[in-house]
Amino acid sequence: MIDRRILLASVAGLFGIAAFRWLRASPAHAAEKFEIEKTDAEWRAQLTPQQYEILRKEGTERPGSSPLLKEHRKGTFACAGCDLPLFSSETKYESGTGWPSFWKPLDNAIGTTSDRTFGMLRTEVHCRRCGGHLGHVFDDGPKPTGLRYCMDGFALVFHPAAPSAT
Repeated sequence: MIDRRILLASVAGLFGIAAFRWLRASPAHAAEKFEIEKTDAEWRAQLTPQQYEILRKEGTERPGSSPLLKEHRKGTFACAGCDLPLFSSETKYESGTGWPSFWKPLDNAIGTTSDRTFGMLRTEVHCRRCGGHLGHVFDDGPKPTGLRYCMDGFALVFHPAAPSAT
């Protein structure tokens, strides 16, 4: 006959394993194919260590550490991995979070997936062309979209708008 303590410990263990599988970090878009695909060695050679950690390993930078946080010129924010234009400076705003924030991406620029890391459900944002992790989107942003695209600044590069020809 099964001892009650053994039965309860077994059930708790099964729940623990199930919870661990749900909470563990896994690449959100591992099976997805992208226009630009490179080997791990090629990405490491192209990107800085910090860019590699964010774009390829879904890391994040310390809040307030990106120089793009204070970028206020007109221009375009592009993927640091493949240079695809992602956000216009017209949609950037100060969210107070410590990361560059935007209320809308450019058309056909990003993809999203569910991210269950850290025991919560979030929406991960990645570059639609190379799959690089950019950050997350939340529904606490300003009008007109009500969205806050909270991006890792080291996953982006900024291209200033050309001076007007007047």
